[in-house]
Amino acid sequence: MAKEPMLQFVKMARETPEKRPASLRSQDFHEIYREFAAAKAAEQSSRCSQCGVPFCQSHCPLHNNIPDWLRLTATGRLQEAYEISQATNTFPEICGRICPQDRLCEGNCVIEQSGHGTVTIGAVEKYITDTAWENGWVVPGKPAYERSESVGIIGAGPGGLAAADALRRAGLQVTVYDRYDRAGGLLTYGIPGFKLEKDVVARRVEQLEQAGVQFVLNCNVGEDLSFDAIRGQHDAVLIATGVYKQRDLAAPGVGSAGVVQALSYLTASNRRSFGDEVDDDGLDAKGKRVVVIGGGDTAMDCVRTAIRQGATSVKCLYRRDRANMPGSQREVANAEEEGVEFVWLSAPRGFIAGDAVEGVIVQKMRLGEPDATGRQMPEIIEGADYVEPADLAIMALGFEPEDLPTLWGVPELAVTRWGTIKADFRTHATSLPGVYAVGDIVRGASLVVWAIRDGRDAAQSILDYLAQPAVVAAE
Repeated sequence: MAKEPMLQFVKMARETPEKRPASLRSQDFHEIYREFAAAKAAEQSSRCSQCGVPFCQSHCPLHNNIPDWLRLTATGRLQEAYEISQATNTFPEICGRICPQDRLCEGNCVIEQSGHGTVTIGAVEKYITDTAWENGWVVPGKPAYERSESVGIIGAGPGGLAAADALRRAGLQVTVYDRYDRAGGLLTYGIPGFKLEKDVVARRVEQLEQAGVQFVLNCNVGEDLSFDAIRGQHDAVLIATGVYKQRDLAAPGVGSAGVVQALSYLTASNRRSFGDEVDDDGLDAKGKRVVVIGGGDTAMDCVRTAIRQGATSVKCLYRRDRANMPGSQREVANAEEEGVEFVWLSAPRGFIAGDAVEGVIVQKMRLGEPDATGRQMPEIIEGADYVEPADLAIMALGFEPEDLPTLWGVPELAVTRWGTIKADFRTHATSLPGVYAVGDIVRGASLVVWAIRDGRDAAQSILDYLAQPAVVAAE
């Protein structure tokens, strides 16, 4: 290696980990990217310019100290690189796999802006953390001393788990309640294995259990256990439920057999991967003509899952063009390689169905004037409708919050006009004393990395709250 281990971008081109061939990877649910070898990880890390103002770090929601752990990786100091990475990120191996780096750290890399190609930050982050697991450097965060205060966390997704880790390290007694039979939330049941293999999530949950976090699963708050009961059992409560209410279409044929919601479809697929028995109810694409409606990352997960299940054809309808879609362009490219056809400037007007769906009535669109956000608004082209044959239509139209005040019988829990919980953007405190909220239930559908950031920040706010004399006196 050169005497100066960094700034090698002028001599060395950007390289990403090798992808398995589309013809092979489309036959299974294993991750599609191979691991960097040690020499390649060091080589690619050495391309970092170590700039004085690291835009990669400032555009990361967790403000990960990326330049430092790139330099440590470039010089072979991998355990230190992992420790720097873990200091700001509870789950770096998960973010390395599923973060949209092209929109965050890598998309704002200085050498990318200068035309040299960004540093492959996500792949290096994944590499150093996977190496840490292999070498036993990742250990449960057991506290130095135990405290008597307890915190109840509702939701075992990334926000709840990140908070649980931080609170348990501080010695608090932590109990996590979740409606599902496995912890992880959308990490477990929403994201397919080809993006995030499930043992990656399971080992983090197991480590939290080893650290002393208690999990109460198959617990639907408001039915199996009341919200007031949880508040009564704990000194503070964190709401981290995510948003699971799926948006629907008000169109003819909605509700017909074969017209399904994205999350139901992805959950069924992930359950099969676990070996669970699944009441199929049409949630399998094998031998079917599949049409997915939507342009976000959930739609990309659905189209790529359908390919792996053996669909005869998979098409994705999106009402804007490629340049204006919200999903990751990297995921679109992967989907196209695997055989997905994208039908741009198209939207559903309804479904044709007998005993089951037979087709989607498609409206052709064009882009009109920009709206308040600057995005061009899609407009219908009259008289250009056609029918797209389909045996399975999957609606990936996004998610909305459930009406938690009503479901949990706590009308005093304030919500916004969008139905999300109203929480202080600095402390994450809600309108109820000692109750905090984080992640998608506050932000609306967002990124895993933001949920992790919120969970870590809220944990500190809860520690500050429990340190107040009035709280101690009330115990």
